[in-house]
Amino acid sequence: MDETADYTLEIQIATRFLPEESAPEDDRYVFAYTIRIRNLGRYAAQLLDRHWVITDGNGHVEEVRGDGVVGEQPRIEPGDQFTYTSGAVLETAVGTMEGSYGMVGDDGTRFDAPIPPFTLAVPRTLH
Repeated sequence: MDETADYTLEIQIATRFLPEESAPEDDRYVFAYTIRIRNLGRYAAQLLDRHWVITDGNGHVEEVRGDGVVGEQPRIEPGDQFTYTSGAVLETAVGTMEGSYGMVGDDGTRFDAPIPPFTLAVPRTLH
């Protein structure tokens, strides 16, 4: 039996460019991303920490680690979801983000939930 099936999370991401906060002439591109984490598993799990790998269009990589997300460490019950919005600032009009959430299940099982890669892009910059 696959124990990880007890802890199955679906992660969906939506992004948007924030022109009002950006200054392209200063190589400052601000993006917002909204992430929905749905618990499709059999047990509740709590998000303890996050790890991001952010790569801009020049190949510059920044790693970010921290506790929780947006000041919270949400506990997500089976069938429930947690949604939050945060942001990233890049020096280029296009970049990518990916990473993982460090989770702990109600039974003490610790696991990483991978965050699939997603693109941050100023509209009409990708063909």
